[in-house]
Amino acid sequence: MKSGQLRVTIIILILVFGLVGYYSYLAGRSRDAGKDPEMTPIERVLSRDLSTDYPPTPKEVMKYYNDIMICYYQDDVTDDEIDALGVRARDLFDPDLQAINEVGSYLLRLHAEIKDYKEAGRKIANPSVASAANVDYYDRDGYHFARLLCTYNVSENGNSYTLRLIYLLRKDPSDKRWKIYGWDLMENVDLTGEGAPAAAGDRS
Repeated sequence: MKSGQLRVTIIILILVFGLVGYYSYLAGRSRDAGKDPEMTPIERVLSRDLSTDYPPTPKEVMKYYNDIMICYYQDDVTDDEIDALGVRARDLFDPDLQAINEVGSYLLRLHAEIKDYKEAGRKIANPSVASAANVDYYDRDGYHFARLLCTYNVSENGNSYTLRLIYLLRKDPSDKRWKIYGWDLMENVDLTGEGAPAAAGDRS
């Protein structure tokens, strides 16, 4: 091959590889631009649309509720985010529980509780929901109930302990969704009484 032809071939190859590299770069930028930026835990919780993606089982309701609870105690959570999280948590409440927790008063109590926890140096972590096999289902007064155990690791001033709460959920007859009806400390709940609506002790 003559030297002139060789130079032309080299130039063409350089141009081809340059164009391929350029288009690969553009395609990569396009893919990156299409990706959602990584969301914070608070953003992930609030991005869920309960009208179309409501938790389908009592266990899933409690897992989502616990996700909300953990967000309350994030170091960088804002007052507006606490309000939004509180409203979202209240959306998981049974209508009877909502009735005794009007939005304004509920949010005031929520802010006060979070403030008390932080001032006491108290933190809640590692929520755990009982397995689906350990959910206790029963019927009473024409309603379907489910109760289950949730445990939380609580630390305070270098000390730690396990908080065990029994939650009671009731299936809403209108939309068939499981809603939180109440809760209480495990030691306050009689789990031996068949059909007893245990865990409705704390309704506020």
